[in-house]
Amino acid sequence: MTDSTLLSPPARPGIRRLSSISTNFDEMALGPSVVVPPEHMAKPSDAHETAAQMEMAKHRLRERASEQGEITPPTPVQTLVTDQYAFAFDIDGVLIRGGKPIPQAIEAMKVLNGQNEYGVKVYEAIGYVSGDEMLKLLQAVYFRYEWWRQNRAREMPGSKQAIGARDFTWRHTPMREMAQKYGTVLVVGGEGDKCRTVAEGYGFKDVVTPGDIIKDNKDTTPFRKLTADETQHSRARNFGETEIEAIFVFADSRDWAGDQQIILDLLMSKHGRLGTRSETFDEGPPIYFSHNDIVWSTSHQLTRLGMGALRTSLEAMYKAMTGKDLISTAFGKPQIGTFQFATRLLQQWRKDTHGINAPPHTVYFVGDTPESDIRGTNEYSASKSSENQWYSILVRTGVFQEGTKPAFQPNATVDNVLEAVKHGIQREVDKSLKLKAKQLSEQQEAIVEE
Repeated sequence: MTDSTLLSPPARPGIRRLSSISTNFDEMALGPSVVVPPEHMAKPSDAHETAAQMEMAKHRLRERASEQGEITPPTPVQTLVTDQYAFAFDIDGVLIRGGKPIPQAIEAMKVLNGQNEYGVKVYEAIGYVSGDEMLKLLQAVYFRYEWWRQNRAREMPGSKQAIGARDFTWRHTPMREMAQKYGTVLVVGGEGDKCRTVAEGYGFKDVVTPGDIIKDNKDTTPFRKLTADETQHSRARNFGETEIEAIFVFADSRDWAGDQQIILDLLMSKHGRLGTRSETFDEGPPIYFSHNDIVWSTSHQLTRLGMGALRTSLEAMYKAMTGKDLISTAFGKPQIGTFQFATRLLQQWRKDTHGINAPPHTVYFVGDTPESDIRGTNEYSASKSSENQWYSILVRTGVFQEGTKPAFQPNATVDNVLEAVKHGIQREVDKSLKLKAKQLSEQQEAIVEE
């Protein structure tokens, strides 16, 4: 058999042209086909005819191998559940604003579940939330995921896990890895006793709250009095005999004055014992913040002060009272440790669910704050700590607004989370088509060499 015979089109139906805009993997698997721009669907083109010859040559090679007794294994069916990439989302300003779901967020979840022009499903998606934000998410959006949970249970044999807590990363989730390091800790922020419950769930052995301290000594905060409910849920103990080893600001403070007074008392104490004062101001417990966002997006037309503002305020007061700079640690974005933790979480999820013990090749992170979301994503992706690519997408539904220049440039800027999801999927489809074209080109070169 000569090369000219090999490259001659056999007597069979012609090659189909598929639009590069609307084609999907199912259509591409139905036989000889060439993917072309829509404007060239009905136009002759030497380039497309060359691609057609390459495609026919590939099929002819398979036939020749079969005739010579070589069994060529069939091409595996392209799975529509991708294991190559994942999405991660900030919550406030991306999926939720002011406790209400952003309209496009529901549609974005549907697109991730396969309701897109390519039929691609992306089950690996995590979100960054605080404890209170998770409650809002459950109330405002989570009940509308019911159709997704049901589909997932049916389509993932052996898995009864619905979308739940492990699909989300609270801002304070990385703190759980410090539970074995400290004994007695002060947990600040949130409503009521919720953050204590979360901290104990993380494995912290002895958790106290500002309410416990005020209950022991009501003069600790002259202008704050505990309500009957706060008194009931606060635990009595003698803090004159208690050494607090670390301070964790889990969530936004509901009482800046009272909480800052207690935190400053501890920072300037001897070994975390309330009622004492260090002479050197370097004997107090360390302090950790779950994130460092100065502002955040709410239902108000303007951004509101966040935990980063509390941290800045504490640093200023500590400096004024001691003459020293406050040394503190912040988790959350843009700290690289947060993205390392998210990568470990994704890898564990993939291992538990799909048996894939590796992180996805690409993670698309969707955020609304350039100073934290975008900066953290870009810096982590460029760091030696990253095992994969993190691709930043900025939306205009939160802190960042059109007409302003972001302090940190994203890989892409879109109107909302739905457009962000579509952008990521389209980018992956384009990469796949380019890879297939490259493979066809290499096959053609191998045929010509023969």
